[in-house]
Order: sequence, then C-alpha cells, then structure tokens
Amino acid sequence: MRAERPYRVRVGAGVRHELGALVGEASRVAVLHPEVLADEAHRLGGRLDAEVSYLALPEAEQAKTIGVLAHCWSTLADAGFTRSDVVVGLGGGATTDLAGFVAATMLRGIGFVTVPTTVLGMVDAAVGGKTGINLDAGKNLVGAFHEPLGVLCDPELLAGLPSADVRAGLAEVVKCGFVADPEILRLVEESPEESVDVTADRLVELVRRGIAVKAAVVSADLRESTSTGSRIGRELVNYGHTYGHAVERAERYRWRHGDAVSVGMVYVAELAEAAGLLDGAVRDRHRAVLDSLGLPTRYAGAPFEELLGGMRLDKKTRGSTLRFVALTDVAAPTILAGPSEELLREADRRVRARA
Repeated sequence: MRAERPYRVRVGAGVRHELGALVGEASRVAVLHPEVLADEAHRLGGRLDAEVSYLALPEAEQAKTIGVLAHCWSTLADAGFTRSDVVVGLGGGATTDLAGFVAATMLRGIGFVTVPTTVLGMVDAAVGGKTGINLDAGKNLVGAFHEPLGVLCDPELLAGLPSADVRAGLAEVVKCGFVADPEILRLVEESPEESVDVTADRLVELVRRGIAVKAAVVSADLRESTSTGSRIGRELVNYGHTYGHAVERAERYRWRHGDAVSVGMVYVAELAEAAGLLDGAVRDRHRAVLDSLGLPTRYAGAPFEELLGGMRLDKKTRGSTLRFVALTDVAAPTILAGPSEELLREADRRVRARA
C-alpha cells in the first residue's frame, strides 16, 4: 500500500504465518489479543524468534479505554521494550485500533503489525494507519496516525466467526461498493448467501475489493486533510458513519459497528434523497442490499435530539456545520454540508417509520 511508509496488505490462506518476516529482528514482541484468541496468539507467538509477551484484552470496544491503554504501556515498559521492538494486534477492529495506538505512543512510536480476525477488521480498522481509543464523550476521540509494518488478512482466521459478525463486517464492504466499486454490489446481489459464507471464494473477493477501495483512498489522503468544499479525501470511507457513530454512542457501544454503519448508510441515503441529490431507486437499493445480508436498516432507539448531539461530535464537522459524505449516484460521492435541521429530522423520521 502506498503511504508515508509503504507497507503490504496480504490477503490469502495461511498468510498469518508470515508474521515472523514482518517482525524481523525484534528482540521483544507483544501480542495483544482478546481472551478468546489466546490459543491462536500463543501459536503465532511460538513461531517467533523473540521474547513474546501476551496481553489479553477485554472484548470489542471495552478494550479501547484509557485504563486498558495504561495497562499495556506499563506491561511493555516492565518488559523492557525498546524502539526496535514490535506490537502485534491479533483480533477484530477494536483490538487493532488499540494495538496501533499502544505502538504509536510507546516510546513515541514503535513498529506494529495487524493480524485481523474479523471481516470488519480486515476491510476497515486494520488498513489505513488510524489508531485510537474511546472516551465517554464519543468513539475514537483520542488517537494517532501510525502506519503498520504490514497487515496479514488470513481468511482461515474467519472460521468460527459468528454469522452476525460476518454480516456486520460486510456493511463496510457494501459501503465501499456504494462509494467507489459497484462490482461489490453486484456480487452481493447475485448471491447474498455466498457473500456471508466464510468458506466461499465470493467472500474473499469481497474482502479484497473492500481493502482495495480503502487502500486507494487512504494512499491519497493518509491524514484526512484534503477534503475541501465538494472535494472528498479520506472522508469518503466514512460514508454512513456520521449517523452510525451517533447510534453506537447512544447505544453505549452495545451495537456492532457494522450494524450501526448499515443504519447510517440508510439514513444518509434518505437524507440525500430528501435534499434532492439522490434518485429514489438508489436510495431503495441501499435497503435492498443491506436487507439481503440480514443487516439492520431501521432504527427506533434513542431520540433524534440525542443522535443530533452525537452527530455534532463527528470528525467531519467544521465549527457548527455538519458535513455528510453523500451520493448523487452509485460511485458518485459528494459532500452535503450544513443540511437544515428539518432535513436531518425528516431523514431520521424515515428511518424510524420503517422500524
């Protein structure tokens, strides 16, 4: 992948065993992993020619806290880590987010490798160099850009992944289809069943395409700095995230990220149609594709006022002006800046009306 420090994203059966080559001559390696992956972490660590520390983390977003971060720092310091040593994040997106931030901040930056074990982790969190933790006020409000030494996406690690997690990860892939690669949508529409089958070649192809879209966008705008006016940089991959992150926050992160993004894409499609930007057929295609994968397309939880407050915390907001990545057609994105509260409320009403 082209970046400030180029690195490779490998996708294929067995690529996790290339970890040793990426770690190189590091004397110490810390493998951060959720408890459920302890056996896999020890299998991978046991193949390394290094002193390995294993740090078991809380599940999902519960790992991305100041307390867990401080524990990781202390563990690495006590183990004598130096700037030539390496952190490995083995797990889903929350694990790789935290592992990357530990690496970015320990000794002002040490190397790290991501080995994502979920569809979401492979196509989203593990690629792009964004790292971070959550605060009570919102998700990913503290973080750093820190590129990995490499990313190893091994489909064999998806075996046994709950179907709900596979579906949630595919929300990020569908997002890439709507903003940049219509072939993704065709593949899903042709066979939703194979799209969620972790043993099927179709799912691997969808993962590859999702990674390719994100890699292309991030390579052109690593630090999310080039979007001005209607020009869109890295913000493109945040399609559906403004409303989605607000839902996650309102639900105290009990919703899967992909599920929230799914609802968020429906919301922004409704918003774009209400604003006269998007044809009704493309709006309806959002629901059809996401419904076919068993993803949520409706929300009737927290009141609009609470979600609006959450959306105002979105990183795309400029001053008090809300900004949404929206579509005028499939693969034809634009920025919708400063929509009226009337439009925002109408799109929310439409999402709730179908719940």
